Amino acid sequence: MAPNQILENVKKRNPNEPEFIQAAQEVIESLTPVLEKNPELVRLKILERTLEPERLISFRVTWLDDKGEVQINRGYRVQMNSAIGPYKGGLRFHPSVTPSVLKFLAYEQIFKNALTGIPMGGGKGGSDFDPKGKSENEIMKFCQAFMGELARHIDHRTDVPAGDIGVGGREIGYLFGAYKKIKNEFTGVLTGKGIGWGGSLIRTEATGYGLIYFAENMLQNVGDSLKGKTCLVSGSGNVAQYAIEKINQMGGKAVTASDSSGFIYDEGGIAGDKLEFLKDLKNNRRGRIKEYADQFKGSTYHEADANADHNELWTIKADCAFPCATQNEINEKDANNIVKGGIKLLGEGANMPTTIEGINVIIDNGVMYSPGKASNAGGVATSGMEMMQNYMGQNWTSEEVDSKLQGIMKNIHDTCLAAANEYGKPGNYMAGANIAGFLKVANAMKAQGVI
Repeated sequence: MAPNQILENVKKRNPNEPEFIQAAQEVIESLTPVLEKNPELVRLKILERTLEPERLISFRVTWLDDKGEVQINRGYRVQMNSAIGPYKGGLRFHPSVTPSVLKFLAYEQIFKNALTGIPMGGGKGGSDFDPKGKSENEIMKFCQAFMGELARHIDHRTDVPAGDIGVGGREIGYLFGAYKKIKNEFTGVLTGKGIGWGGSLIRTEATGYGLIYFAENMLQNVGDSLKGKTCLVSGSGNVAQYAIEKINQMGGKAVTASDSSGFIYDEGGIAGDKLEFLKDLKNNRRGRIKEYADQFKGSTYHEADANADHNELWTIKADCAFPCATQNEINEKDANNIVKGGIKLLGEGANMPTTIEGINVIIDNGVMYSPGKASNAGGVATSGMEMMQNYMGQNWTSEEVDSKLQGIMKNIHDTCLAAANEYGKPGNYMAGANIAGFLKVANAMKAQGVI
């Protein structure tokens, strides 16, 4: 079946799932030269098989809130592909969670995990539960109820979830505690655990750090570096915070951060006490980004406009852009503004933060572009290292983990470039990431037979 026919079939089989269709389209369009060169993969329908989850689990989560009222949420786990290892991917607690969102994330996860070189398959899960505004007790009760069902579907050699939006160290702790009680065993069934009970050093920082390591590799490939570069960063969560921190450490200057209410612009740079204030604001006090502008003179706050056709953050002149908030935050108009603003590099810290139309504008105008499945793979790579430490019963130092993370991001960078060159797409990191990730999974599926 030709790639365009495969895409049409995906649209027919998955109506009302725009996020999943978008993720599928991006991969399918990149793989045309691969399928032409490897007819055996076409005959075995490897691509079509990757587009169907091996298992899609949906379940009811009922729990009591602080008022004693019964609450009902939906829980999910998408076990997408296990050709090269146990399912691996985060849990997301957010009202926007749907099967379409989780399928897109799980599909991206297949190839992201393959690129790390660590034996991990692709999966994703979560719930439409919203931790915002909930008490500690309510969050604990929900996590325990959620794990009450999820526990029967996961295992440290079958499916190893991690955190994602709405699921941080607190939630992982409650989930792990519930799993341990249900199964009566202490295993590395979740990653993102606390230091002292199975967690890995550098895991919290890994996605943001890895993003900037990848960007530095991209720049070094053309004889440049991050030193002296002004950078736009969206988001203010875990990924954004540590991307900003690593930008500072590598001699760059991050001037923006955002949340759902708006964004702040600080021409002097978000560093030192300013960054520590941002971390405390978001991690401990869970406040709004506007408080940053209220605290630091010289910074400005720009309120989000839900009806606007673009985000003002991406109109600021800079050298590099790092979207670290959520999917589809950069549309075609934003991409044009990024080009006009002189951006030379766009590295995705979030999963699929740029629409297909936006990506085309970025690439067509010569902006270096790295897709999230490559440049934000540092988080899952370090989760893989946490799994290895759990298997061996060891704890690596932060220096060991960080060194391995840098090596993995360099290897992903080089692998993407090599695959792009081999298949006639020189310098195209998106094509290279899709091709390299797909071929690793495809070869494993081919070897394991039609199952």
